Amino acid sequence: MISVIIPVYKNTKIFLTNLRKNLKFLKDCQIIIVNDDPERSIKSEIKKIKAKNIILIENKKNLGFGQSVNIGAKYAKGDYLFLLNTDVILNNKNYLHALKYFKKNLNLFAVSFAQVEKDNQIVGKNILYFKDGLFCHQKANNLNFGFNAWAEGGACLIDKKKFNYLNGFDDLYSPFYWEDVDLSYRAWKAGFKILFDPKILVEHHHETTISKYFDKNEIKTIAYRNQLIFSLKNTTDFDLIAKFIFFFFKKLIKSIIIFDLIYLKAVITFILKIPLIIIKKISALKIYKIKDKKIISFFENG
Repeated sequence: MISVIIPVYKNTKIFLTNLRKNLKFLKDCQIIIVNDDPERSIKSEIKKIKAKNIILIENKKNLGFGQSVNIGAKYAKGDYLFLLNTDVILNNKNYLHALKYFKKNLNLFAVSFAQVEKDNQIVGKNILYFKDGLFCHQKANNLNFGFNAWAEGGACLIDKKKFNYLNGFDDLYSPFYWEDVDLSYRAWKAGFKILFDPKILVEHHHETTISKYFDKNEIKTIAYRNQLIFSLKNTTDFDLIAKFIFFFFKKLIKSIIIFDLIYLKAVITFILKIPLIIIKKISALKIYKIKDKKIISFFENG
């Protein structure tokens, strides 16, 4: 069985519209909806849908995407977790093709899907690289079948046992950004693999929920902070750690000189989390098998 996890934060109208469209392709799945808006219950709307395969969980406080998925995963009965954003529309059951890859490769952590944007651009394949002391990410320059840097949280299928083995998404990144990259990178370092299949195609009409409810400067601050968290937490190659430290202080000095308040605020919130970051970094070492540079090399020609 496949367990579909749909985190919902506001934008209820779009969520319900797309859920009704997607239900016909999810009849054989367990559907777990996690309402992350404690101010508004959606029980009555879900009851009207009258689907027996739906479970609704309503968070008592706003936890963010990653933690909502973690909660949903605790209720999952399936062997695979299908992460599905509220703004994703299915047109068929092609996601089932991903199951054959898991059967062929026992080290497979996840399969990420191709996504058609409103402007008909297809995305979903990404790369990771290390620059100026930080991990960075961007779209791959091709959409060929192959390795993917991370399984995008909006449309992917994940092996539940491996998800639980890695302890799911990390709440360090709450409320958003980098959590799916972090989970996938930990999977890579543990010796697992992530694939991108362009033949599994979904519509992803991004509604930019984040920009509706967060100030743009706050979004930038969180993005900077989480990039710093990711780079410190996951880097284990000594020379890359040294580069991180060097460039961190170099950019910090520059930011003080030009009085970059957004970056400085990100640094302060990052520094406050360093003790927990180090604890989690040390704890994860026991499951890591692959060096950073080897993983990065997978995507050099992406």
